[in-house]
Amino acid sequence: MPESTIIPVLTYSDIDKAIAWLTDTFGFEERWRVGDHRAQLSYGNGTIVVAEGTPTSSVSLLVRVQDIDHHFARSKSRMAKIISSPTDQFYGERQYTVEDLGGHFWTLSQTMKDLTPEDWGATSKH
Repeated sequence: MPESTIIPVLTYSDIDKAIAWLTDTFGFEERWRVGDHRAQLSYGNGTIVVAEGTPTSSVSLLVRVQDIDHHFARSKSRMAKIISSPTDQFYGERQYTVEDLGGHFWTLSQTMKDLTPEDWGATSKH
C-alpha cells in the first residue's frame, strides 16, 4: 500500500479512458490494475483508485503541484475542460480547476506564499 493516508475512489464508466486521461493530462502513474474494473494511480505521494461504475455525483479533489503554470499548460494542451485558469488566491495559493471525463473536479494548487490561517482571516485550531 502507498503511504497515502486517504485514498479516494473515483468511478468512471470507462476506466481505460479515465486512466489514459489522468496519466496523459495530469501525469499520474498507474501502480496496479485488477482486470478491467479497478486500478490504483499515484501522483507524488498521493494516490487514487479508479473504479468501473456510473458516477452518481461528482467529486472535488485538490492536488498540490510543483509548477502550476507548467501543469496548466500540459492540461490545456491535452484539451482538458478548464473551469478556471491559474489564479493567485488571497490565502497564498495559485490554483486552476479542471473537470475530467467522469464529471469530477480537480483543483491543482501551488503554494506561492506560506501564510498562517490568521494572515487571511481564518482561525487556527490547536
